[in-house]
Amino acid sequence: MTKAFITGVAGLTLSDDERAFIAAERPWGFILFKRNIETPAQVVSLIEELRKAADAPDAPVLVDQEGGRVQRFGPPHWPVYPSGAVFGQLYDIDSALGLRAAHLSARLIADDLAKLGVTVDCLPLADVPVAGADAVIGNRAYGTEPDKVAGIASAVTEGLEEGGILPVLKHIPGHGRATADTHFRLPVVDTGKDELERTDFAAFRPLNDLPMAMTAHVVFSAFDPAHPATTSATMIERVIRGVIGFQGLLMSDDVSMNALAGSLAERTRAIVAAGCDMVLHCNGKLNEMRDVAANTPELSGLAKTRADAALAARRSPKPFDRGKAWTELDGLIVQAGTAGV
Repeated sequence: MTKAFITGVAGLTLSDDERAFIAAERPWGFILFKRNIETPAQVVSLIEELRKAADAPDAPVLVDQEGGRVQRFGPPHWPVYPSGAVFGQLYDIDSALGLRAAHLSARLIADDLAKLGVTVDCLPLADVPVAGADAVIGNRAYGTEPDKVAGIASAVTEGLEEGGILPVLKHIPGHGRATADTHFRLPVVDTGKDELERTDFAAFRPLNDLPMAMTAHVVFSAFDPAHPATTSATMIERVIRGVIGFQGLLMSDDVSMNALAGSLAERTRAIVAAGCDMVLHCNGKLNEMRDVAANTPELSGLAKTRADAALAARRSPKPFDRGKAWTELDGLIVQAGTAGV
């Protein structure tokens, strides 16, 4: 039986121990980082290894390929893509230009990923940053107005889906107000409920039909002062499933990030108990992977229904002229540059 977790691995190929771990624990999916990426042929081979070890030829393979400073695939084998802020700045010149550029960039990214066997991109972001927030989101965001952010995120989603790549909405219910980088410590947001619903949560609501979403390791004290959204049943039930209305597969952000308290085993159990369908572990450390796997349940019930629905939402890529798309995107970026973007 498949277990309800997604795992990274350590390097460019699988070790014998990793292969045995995957075969025994059967993670639902895998996630790639720069440490796993060298050449296109090597990535294709690694993905084949992962799926063979899991005895799951269709196991989802995820990556964070946003563009800008969060781009796992890069030169010399893959192009550099614009950061999310570029689309937002183009949008301010002409909303149609911003939406078109976002769509084209995502469609090109999807083309890169599909050729490798990657099937899921942890994109789009619907985070709405505010002045004084930590720079961890920064220019990854599409803007500071919820409607604009949601519109650009929708264009990104369409580009990915047209290329046969499943999107993951992040970081639900919002990372934009966080005053700390959750890789290192836990941020607490003290903004009131009404303001959160009007701004942060509002950017996610139009995107609530996406197949998958990733939680934020952020405390929203107006709802639950004791737990970050990832491990808060209140936040998941009342806000993510309720106010925002997201009903798809809910996965945690990385369980190994320092924003979460307790041992890996305790964090894993807390994530599942709060109502997340899937636990994400990223760093490829085998001893940690074993702790996560040992405390993750088999994928069943509503979580399995959501996971199956997410995978079923993936479409075959539509016909695509890559050269034409690049020329158009380059032109839009040049246009943005001449306007001072």
